[in-house]
Amino acid sequence: MKWHYILIIVIFISPSFLEGFGSFKDPTVVVNVLIKDKAHFLPYFFHYLQKLDYDKSRMGIWMKVDKSNDNSEAIVKEWVDSAQKEYSFIDVVFGEAEHESQKDVQWTEERFNYFIKLREESLSIAKSRWADYAFFVDADVLLVNNQALRELVSQNKVVVAPKLDSLGMYSNYWSGMQSNYYYRRTDEYKPILERKNKGCHQVILVNSCFLVDLTSRQTDYLTFTPKKLNGYTGPVDDMITFAISAFWNDVPIYVLNENIYGFVPVPLDDGQSLEDELMQLEALKLEVTVEWPEPLEPLESLKNYTEVQNKTSDKLGFFDEIFLINLDRRPDRLKRMEYNMNQLGLNFTRVSAVDGKLLNDSIVQEKGIKVLPHFADPYHKRPMTMGEIGCFLSHYNLWEQIVESKLAFTLILEDDVRFEPYFREKLRNLVNEARDLDLDWDLIYLGRKRLREGEKWVENALTLSQVDYSYWTLSYMITYEGAKKLLAGEPLKKLVPVDEYIPIMFNKHPEDEWSKHFPVRNLNAFSAAPLLVYPQRYVGEDGYISDTEDSELIDLEKLSNSTLISECDKKGSREDLPNCSLLGGKGDEGSNPDAVQKSKEEL
Repeated sequence: MKWHYILIIVIFISPSFLEGFGSFKDPTVVVNVLIKDKAHFLPYFFHYLQKLDYDKSRMGIWMKVDKSNDNSEAIVKEWVDSAQKEYSFIDVVFGEAEHESQKDVQWTEERFNYFIKLREESLSIAKSRWADYAFFVDADVLLVNNQALRELVSQNKVVVAPKLDSLGMYSNYWSGMQSNYYYRRTDEYKPILERKNKGCHQVILVNSCFLVDLTSRQTDYLTFTPKKLNGYTGPVDDMITFAISAFWNDVPIYVLNENIYGFVPVPLDDGQSLEDELMQLEALKLEVTVEWPEPLEPLESLKNYTEVQNKTSDKLGFFDEIFLINLDRRPDRLKRMEYNMNQLGLNFTRVSAVDGKLLNDSIVQEKGIKVLPHFADPYHKRPMTMGEIGCFLSHYNLWEQIVESKLAFTLILEDDVRFEPYFREKLRNLVNEARDLDLDWDLIYLGRKRLREGEKWVENALTLSQVDYSYWTLSYMITYEGAKKLLAGEPLKKLVPVDEYIPIMFNKHPEDEWSKHFPVRNLNAFSAAPLLVYPQRYVGEDGYISDTEDSELIDLEKLSNSTLISECDKKGSREDLPNCSLLGGKGDEGSNPDAVQKSKEEL
């Protein structure tokens, strides 16, 4: 008989032992920063650098600060004095630039060679410190997401960058490269940019902010110096060279777009100045409020270096009033718009919007409001919503105030708008052009949805176009006479949505059955071209909310004006209307007044 002996050993392990066994220190990182003439960015840059959720005792910072034409050196010194003890080390090299010092940007070969030398030096510094990672961050990169560095490290890639947001279609990566080594747009670029395809994507080039894993042997082949690449005949450019050195040595480069990580300005072109970059920063501050829940904030100790401290507000010396329509239950939108208007230097008056969620059929009846009989939304084939009635009344009340107060020129804004870069300067140019052309106008759209092709420029104009059938009342300029004309139509007796009523009144509505109930249609309307204002969100995007669509439908039997005759119910689909574009999607408006935006679903 054989016996089998089983030895069972029971080991008791304390929870504290397990915690210690499973925890690791953050990998060591050397942050490399090159600084010249960045005083306007540095108070923000240092704020978000310090906020990164990473063990600062495992971080070192190496900075090269060129002789600058602004307060960059003073800001760096002040920050280093306050932050020195938080980090493993902070090494700063101050000195004269070895290329010609100038206020205007000129990307000469001499300038590129200088940056190539600094990039190569910063990579060597990180290696000499035995760092696990080298983190290259330009001084105008604003990493608002404090998890950015930690998420990059977690990707376990040799080279990886966070996808940075900017103005327009610019970002900090290339998805393609031409045979002559210059930029090539590919089909992959836009889905990555707009985060429609989220993840960690292989690309050909990254810049401005990227992490290099120095524990990988592959990084021994990476270089910023063209002369170190045998057979390279491309331009003298640090980042193109770095990308080619990676490509030729089978080192993939990635960009991470899983979340919003930060913002970066568009690089200046040759001949642009520091003033141009400051204007970019101001535009970027507005763009941040569209994508990020909090506005850009400078480091508290460096606030005295920011321009906003001494900013004043006005009405451009033209408008009698600037009205902002805001629902009482949307303090979040008001907070954002207050910040935006302050940055733009515009003095405005907040007006409480009529809330459709607080309306009902009885309240509407008491106000004597009658809806155009058998009105049906052209897309959804439904009656008006209480939200649409509230929106109309919000604008109607302002038209009444304009007439009662005899306001010659007024700017009206809704609270969910996205301002185009350089909005203030562009608006001033538009106002001046309308005045110089002696344009006879009642209303000028600053933001709308264009629904028809074929709009023409105003003769001799650079910023104004004729206007055809349009949706949305995001923002518009209106005169005293324009408000009188809109009130004279007596719209509350035959109500349609406000963005249907205004096109009726400038006689460009495609539905004759609706228009005939407003016999005097002489509103002189025009539009900014390109537009100066867009919606903050479109349908389907994260954070989209409609206060007009998402509300109770009216009771047609109670609120319809049965004395009027309409065929609207027979033509409930926009497809039945002549000459009306119905392509889906957001569209790319650019600077062409003929560009068409697509579907009311985007409201």
